[in-house]
Amino acid sequence: MLLTALAGLLVIFLAGSLRPVNMGAVALVAAFLLTAVSEAQPEDIFAGFPVDLLVILVGVTYLFGFAHNNGSVDWILRLAVAAVRGNRALVPWIMFAASAVLAGIGAASPAAVAIVAPVGIAFAVRHGTSPLLAGLMAVNGAAAGSFSPLGVLGGIALRTAERSGARIDAASLLFTVLGFNFLIALVTVAVFRKHGVGATGSAPALAPRTRPTAEQVLTLTGILLLIAAVTFLKADAGLVALTASVVLALLFPATAQDAAKQIAWPIVLLACGIVTYVAVLERIGVIRELSNGVEAIGSPVLAALVVCLIGAVVSAFASTTGILGALVPLSVPLLVGGDVHPGLLLAALCVSASVVDASPFSTNGALVVATVPEAQRAATYRALLLWGAAMVVAAPLASWAVLVLPQLAGK
Repeated sequence: MLLTALAGLLVIFLAGSLRPVNMGAVALVAAFLLTAVSEAQPEDIFAGFPVDLLVILVGVTYLFGFAHNNGSVDWILRLAVAAVRGNRALVPWIMFAASAVLAGIGAASPAAVAIVAPVGIAFAVRHGTSPLLAGLMAVNGAAAGSFSPLGVLGGIALRTAERSGARIDAASLLFTVLGFNFLIALVTVAVFRKHGVGATGSAPALAPRTRPTAEQVLTLTGILLLIAAVTFLKADAGLVALTASVVLALLFPATAQDAAKQIAWPIVLLACGIVTYVAVLERIGVIRELSNGVEAIGSPVLAALVVCLIGAVVSAFASTTGILGALVPLSVPLLVGGDVHPGLLLAALCVSASVVDASPFSTNGALVVATVPEAQRAATYRALLLWGAAMVVAAPLASWAVLVLPQLAGK
């Protein structure tokens, strides 16, 4: 049964990566087929379906849909770009911060990059700075912000860990991943600040800054109230975000229809499908066998490194969302065993699986390649290919060495 279950997991990732089919849908079908050859029942599929994860993904991406469609996001970006007052060195950091904020309040990582990267690249082209650097900083920012309690990847990682029995402090996870990505951003600036400088081309620009409309003010207010409710009242992020979205829909029906289209249904299906498949694996004892295998490695130091390396390698070619949903339950012996601080290990895994999204094989990396001027696309692709390969090795090693190794070395 172990080999059958692992073969099913491999088929899920291969089918979702090589064919235009949602990986989550494949996972649900695989879960159904697994019940036919195991002691599990179809009812176990529904019992393992993560309703809480569905609500947070729907709620926050719905609210972000309002922010995107009514111009609230553009208004913030115009304000941010205007704040640099011609200081070109600050623009990459504005892109990092803007992308982190958007991902942190519920934009899917590719959505944040698709919004922010063209702005930074347009500025870089017009002012003779590096378009690749602007795009990469948007990617780094999205990786940094995605693990907030409101972020898509943060919701997946936190809820999957909780369902597996590990208690993770959401704020610690956010700031640890954010701090690590800030260090990566410093390296990115040092490496790519001169790449493609002086090339010409054209890219979209933002309209002049104007005063926010009433709808934009209410949308931004809703986002701030959501952050406050989750931070200080420990309210459920998904339900609060859904409430704010419904209020906005009642007040502004003209925007509501387009905002509903921004709900990240493919990501919802992907995440919920993978988590459901893993829940079936838990029901039939496969996760326990794999967890025993992790423990059998003998050394928590080595086991933690293996988990981080797997996360980086697979995520570089497959879905970060999917690999987090699959690997977090497999890390349970380390997360709850007491040898490793669960929050730091989860942060190391999250860093390993998300930093590699700069690869040109990922959606984020591909967006950067597509947005730079045509004359620079070949060079940008080569640079991201080398950078992505370096991150596959460096990110898990560095996150493991900084976040995990010191606490184990002291025991």
